[in-house]
Amino acid sequence: MPDALHDWIVLRQDAVVWFAGLVSLALVGYMAFVFGRFLLYWAGSRHAFRHNRPAEPGDPAAFQWHLVIPCRDEEAVVTQTLAGLRENAPEAHLWVIDDDSEDATRDLVLAAAAHDDRVHLVQRRRPHARIGKGAALNAAYREITAWLPEDTDRSRVVIGVVDADGRLDPGTLPQVCNAKALGRPDTGAVQIGVRMRNADDELPLPGRGRGANAFARALVRMQDIEFQANNAGMQLLRRRTGSVGLGGNGQFVRLTALDSLTAEEGRAGRPWPERALLEDYESGLDLRLAGWRLTHVTETQVSQEGLISLRRFLTQRTRWAQGNMQCLRYTGRVLRSPFYTWSGKAEVLYTFLQPVVCVLLVLLFPLSLGITAAGLVLFPAETADFHIRFGPWMLLAFAVATLPMMLWGFAYRRLVHPDRGRLTGLLWGVLIWLYAYHLFVVATRAAARMLLGRNGWAKTRRNAEKVALGAPTALES
Repeated sequence: MPDALHDWIVLRQDAVVWFAGLVSLALVGYMAFVFGRFLLYWAGSRHAFRHNRPAEPGDPAAFQWHLVIPCRDEEAVVTQTLAGLRENAPEAHLWVIDDDSEDATRDLVLAAAAHDDRVHLVQRRRPHARIGKGAALNAAYREITAWLPEDTDRSRVVIGVVDADGRLDPGTLPQVCNAKALGRPDTGAVQIGVRMRNADDELPLPGRGRGANAFARALVRMQDIEFQANNAGMQLLRRRTGSVGLGGNGQFVRLTALDSLTAEEGRAGRPWPERALLEDYESGLDLRLAGWRLTHVTETQVSQEGLISLRRFLTQRTRWAQGNMQCLRYTGRVLRSPFYTWSGKAEVLYTFLQPVVCVLLVLLFPLSLGITAAGLVLFPAETADFHIRFGPWMLLAFAVATLPMMLWGFAYRRLVHPDRGRLTGLLWGVLIWLYAYHLFVVATRAAARMLLGRNGWAKTRRNAEKVALGAPTALES
């Protein structure tokens, strides 16, 4: 072989090796960046979680309370929900939004209203109904506004949002209006904690086998750990950064804060974003951008049903991930806002980009495997050398990213089940780590839905609903 040709081949091989190494280093660098931002966020959440200081209850008599319950085919749960809210919030008016239900929801609400003049029905009909939760909440806002006397002090009126299966803890209203929450006049909204009330249900799937029930119990337990530990820490961190997020269940908003949003052009009578898949979190962004303070209260909670079906769970979380991606359009406004601190802007960007990061990792994983496989075939010595040098660091990063998730299992045990042993806390920690991988699945599904132009608001069916074989897991508008 001529020397020139040999040199050219060697040069081409060196270039390919160099390029493959560069791509591999870029992948390793990206993963290190992702793990680093996760660890920093976790450390802040964990510190805020461990150093939370409860506040003394306030006086609920200083406010007028209106609890809004959006309902779409909720005959399985609405009666129990109304009874529970009346017991734990006797001073509140209950406004049930029937979003053109096709079951007995409307009749059950009217029956309750016949015996309780503080129960009100907000009736919606298609084509204006069934287009999203935000539109339903706006209908209730307009009805409450019309119902209130003109001389009402609207700064003392609070609208709470409770899911159709939600139940408030006793003493919720005094905690929501404590001196650190709505007791401060600059506070526009409060989000309370969330827990799964069926987390200790030993037989979530009667009539099914041990394996199915064990999986359903684990799924509900992981949702409970997610909300009572992970999400609680995240919200307490946000309380420090001034970027608390509102949820669809257990948010309480001052009426004057909602009024300030309707003053914006094109939003008359519509404080909540309509046709948004994550209208709860978006409404919090709107309130903060308008200058209102938001806070999180851990001293009380709203309970809801944890989903026992993997299909329903993935459907719900896909909608959440897609709604999160829709929030990216707020990026410019948040970065320019004088009401967000630099730490608040960093936290919001972390939240905005979380599903995007998951999708990129899903796409990069097969790429990294392909590069490794090609390298082992074409350049085995160089590829082996690369993995010897960087492989241990990748394994260490993986282990370091695993440990924080596992620690939430121990935190949850101490907070919720101190009667359980440390081994149970370790088991819960391992399961919550595995459970976290669902984020990659739902983020990918959400991205695919966006690419296909599918933006319908899907209402996940309740556990108590009887669903025929082959029926949809969710009712999509």
